[in-house]
Amino acid sequence: MPGPRRRRGRGRPEESGPPSTGRRRPKPKASKAKRALKWGLGTVAVLLVVALTAGYLYWQHLNDNITAIDDDGAGTGGFSADRPINVLLIGTDKRTGKGNEGYGDAGSAGHADTTILLHVSKDRTNTTALSIPRDMITDIPDCPTTQADGSKKTIPGTSQTRFNESLGQSGRTPSCTMRTVTEITGIKIDHFMVADFNAVKTLSTAVGGVPICLAKDINDPKSHLNLPKGEHLLKGDDALAFVRTRHAVGFGGDLDRIKLQQQFLTSLMRKMKSNDTLTSPSKMLDLAEAATKALTVDSKISDLNKLTDLGIELGKADLKNISFVTTPVVDNTDGATVLLDEAKAKPLFAMLRADKSLTEVKEQKKKEEQARLKGPKSAASEVRVNIYNGSDTAGAAQSTVTWLQTEQGVLKSSQLGNAPEKQAKTTLEYAPDQADQARRLADIMGLPASAMKPGKSEENSQGLPAIKLVLGDDFEEAGTPISAPSKAPEGIQKVEADKAVCAK
Repeated sequence: MPGPRRRRGRGRPEESGPPSTGRRRPKPKASKAKRALKWGLGTVAVLLVVALTAGYLYWQHLNDNITAIDDDGAGTGGFSADRPINVLLIGTDKRTGKGNEGYGDAGSAGHADTTILLHVSKDRTNTTALSIPRDMITDIPDCPTTQADGSKKTIPGTSQTRFNESLGQSGRTPSCTMRTVTEITGIKIDHFMVADFNAVKTLSTAVGGVPICLAKDINDPKSHLNLPKGEHLLKGDDALAFVRTRHAVGFGGDLDRIKLQQQFLTSLMRKMKSNDTLTSPSKMLDLAEAATKALTVDSKISDLNKLTDLGIELGKADLKNISFVTTPVVDNTDGATVLLDEAKAKPLFAMLRADKSLTEVKEQKKKEEQARLKGPKSAASEVRVNIYNGSDTAGAAQSTVTWLQTEQGVLKSSQLGNAPEKQAKTTLEYAPDQADQARRLADIMGLPASAMKPGKSEENSQGLPAIKLVLGDDFEEAGTPISAPSKAPEGIQKVEADKAVCAK
């Protein structure tokens, strides 16, 4: 059929040219610049997807590297950013991993051969690493465990035995070592990390070697260490031999080996925090690979995100405020074991429980806290206080009220039962116009400045304003001061992480 007749529009020129064939006119080709831009953007998008996918897969790979064991209720339930962190580092002498069969005792279930309690302060300004001698005689408590096959088993406790038997022996898991350390120090632990021989070899290799200094030649056939006097960069089997040797240094005992281990760990920390490591992507990836493969952790931090968060918190303290200290001990009569030196150990443990640094950390906050104890004090008879029990000690509030009233003259004291929640430390809350009462009660109770909490008052049973005392887990008994020493005991073995020393 003929097509429609074309109309001429006013002012519109008549179309000319050949008749239409019904096909669309071809679009003009894009310029070379535009085509290059499209290809470039497409390539970037593809590379971004590939990078994100690879990153995710590598993250999952690191996650899969992690081995986890249940803490069986021995821990706090997990670290928190608003309180101190306590992590138990356990080095086992179990001969697992390639190349470790030649160290002897190949069939052993392993022991707690090297144990360090890492205490990181609440404000993250300082860290204390407490070494616990493996040959220290102590009591190992009953320990509920989850065995490798998933079964539940309670391992009976053992009295007056070597500390290193808290792991591996009789089916004991790291949770047993946690419970034992808590029994010894009174410190509740958040997490544990267990390292085997390969951890030392792979971590030292990942950072490119750990610098160490020898004040004399060392030749120990038992650990396979043979090095001349001077400076060395140790990694792999040489690094493992260094932390295992003891017969060629000092008096040839475990306490001298602890000194070597502390020297090695402080040097490793300096190397890990150096620009040489932090600015090297390959070293950081090697460290991530080595750490996730070599460490066994508790199930609360078996996820890489949680493990990373913990690592960030642990790494906040400056090297100059990281102290390595050895639990004070004295020789036992058998010549092969040691006993806890309670005269020195008790104040040291009290400092850790009170979150006090072993280094000189200058903080405005601490100065402000100390100022709360300075000023006039009211008479004991004028102190009006409500007392709550936030500790695990049954009847603590009532025994404290009885002691205050009968022996200290604080007659306006009342006990109001258990606090709504348990708390680690004792606190004393008061309104500004009650500061003189609070200072008097702090003096009587032996409270540290950190326990003083300016706030508001509450009413007692007669409707009168009273200050509020909540007893925490640091409370032992009425009449025993809660405040910890301000300085570490004299004569304890102690080194700072920012100082290099030479093994003798």
